[in-house]
Amino acid sequence: MTNSPAPCDCAAPDFPAGARYLASAVIPIVCSLFFAAPAAAQQEWRHHGGNPAETRYSPLDQIDAGNVAGLAVAWSWEIPKTGARIEATPLIADGVLYGTGPFSIVFALDAATGAELWRWDPAIPTEDRGGPRTCCGDVNRGAALHGDKVIVGLLDGRLVALNRADGSPAWSTQTTPPGSDYTVTGAPRVVGNTVVIGNAGAEYGVRGYVTAYDADTGEQLWRTYTVPGNPADGFESDAMRAAAETWTGEWWVVGGGGTVWDGMAADPEAGLLYIGTGNGSPWSRDNRSPGGGDNLYLSSILALDPADGALRWHYQTTPGDDWDYTATQPLMLLDLTIDGREREVIVQAPKNGFFYVIDRHTGELISAEAFADDLTWATHVDPETGRPVETPDARYGTTGPVWLSPSPGGAHNWNPMSWNPQTGLVYLPARNAVSFFEREEGFAYTAGVWNTGTVRGADAGPRPERPPLKGPSNLLLAWDPAENREVWRVPAEGRHGGTVSSAGGLVFWGTGSRLVALDARTGRELWEAELDGSPGSPVTYSAGGRQYVAVGSGLSSGRSLPRMWAFALEEGGR
Repeated sequence: MTNSPAPCDCAAPDFPAGARYLASAVIPIVCSLFFAAPAAAQQEWRHHGGNPAETRYSPLDQIDAGNVAGLAVAWSWEIPKTGARIEATPLIADGVLYGTGPFSIVFALDAATGAELWRWDPAIPTEDRGGPRTCCGDVNRGAALHGDKVIVGLLDGRLVALNRADGSPAWSTQTTPPGSDYTVTGAPRVVGNTVVIGNAGAEYGVRGYVTAYDADTGEQLWRTYTVPGNPADGFESDAMRAAAETWTGEWWVVGGGGTVWDGMAADPEAGLLYIGTGNGSPWSRDNRSPGGGDNLYLSSILALDPADGALRWHYQTTPGDDWDYTATQPLMLLDLTIDGREREVIVQAPKNGFFYVIDRHTGELISAEAFADDLTWATHVDPETGRPVETPDARYGTTGPVWLSPSPGGAHNWNPMSWNPQTGLVYLPARNAVSFFEREEGFAYTAGVWNTGTVRGADAGPRPERPPLKGPSNLLLAWDPAENREVWRVPAEGRHGGTVSSAGGLVFWGTGSRLVALDARTGRELWEAELDGSPGSPVTYSAGGRQYVAVGSGLSSGRSLPRMWAFALEEGGR
């Protein structure tokens, strides 16, 4: 599809200067509420993953393999907050870019010029000043849009709806116990009139859950826990009762884990919401569930009914997770032809190093193949049982300390993958890493600190030599999900950002401190831009008939401010 005009002219009239901002912000929102059309939506980026299926594919083709070398900076804007690296996906609707940054700051920019329209800072203090404790930085991965509201989860556990016109709060609700070790770093998802948010904090000892709220009012609609609590308190559902049969000991003392801190997707036709769950608390199963067990629903994909949160099916990627191999990584819904049969599937490349293709209606495993070069905890996934076949040394709590791959950082983490229906490929930011796993003897839960149940850092003693990696530390894989195999690869420079694919035959990818454009069919690099910091998740959109590629970048406090960048061809260029 090309950049066809929207069916509604939402341009603001020539108001006096004092009223021009209000008109430019409000009129497009009101217009979109009554006249929004699929053609307009395809030129924007209204969902975290581009669409409810989270494919991160754009039908825009003004920028293509033939002219991408002409991309230049259209505008940039300093994000006025330092902190952890930028991991957010910006949203674009009605000519406005909505972004988030460190400590949950939210901002709105003119998508064509980068001019600031508004910003909202929740003023969350740093940890040393009484703010929330975080596992992995004060990141925020983005917001959600619903009507005239932009909805964002805050690091301190609040879910807040802001008015899209001026950033003023419309409603706010606390989704976690105040003062607890829960945090919120992921983007909420809107399904119909419901907004769903998860949380993080398993390393500190919490019990995972997702909560749904009325997107207009913030009223809680339902809450679904991902692991069972203390049986003496009763079970919230039959699913929790069944899960408790797979745990032993007093797991609830350390919460159990299973937090939902990132991946979600929705299939409105199937009436299902999919969530990915995280690692156990503590990591070591021998310290968490000393009698063994699969420990449902850790490291699993759960299909929920968005009306009430009831569990419809589950698939556990890492039964009895012992290694922080979460299944919270991005989820994607695809319609594929597999072995001559049309299949509606959900795919995921979680931390454990296998690429899963699953029937999204039933949870049946279709295939699972290793995408990591370094994968020593399991040899393969049994196609009959759907379970990984573990190597003899994998259960370090029983067999003793061992080097294993992947590391707890995973063969794939938060970095979004994308899909291109023209090539039939998924573009996957992958990693190879090895880590030493050793059970902590005499483990005892301590509030307010990491509780992994493993020997870490200064407590570690002499270790055998680290085995060499079999593949590059970071790389981008072009993966055929129908055949579940690698097609091509490109080594990365330093850390990963995310990817986005377009009808212009391109993949945009953050690598090191650069944003690059690759040929979607071959992986050949066609363009690059230095961003002065690690990239987050790029998107592409059209504003005023001109296609842009936007991404945030930035690394850590003590350096220059993070920044939003937008690139475009010269006016009229093709």
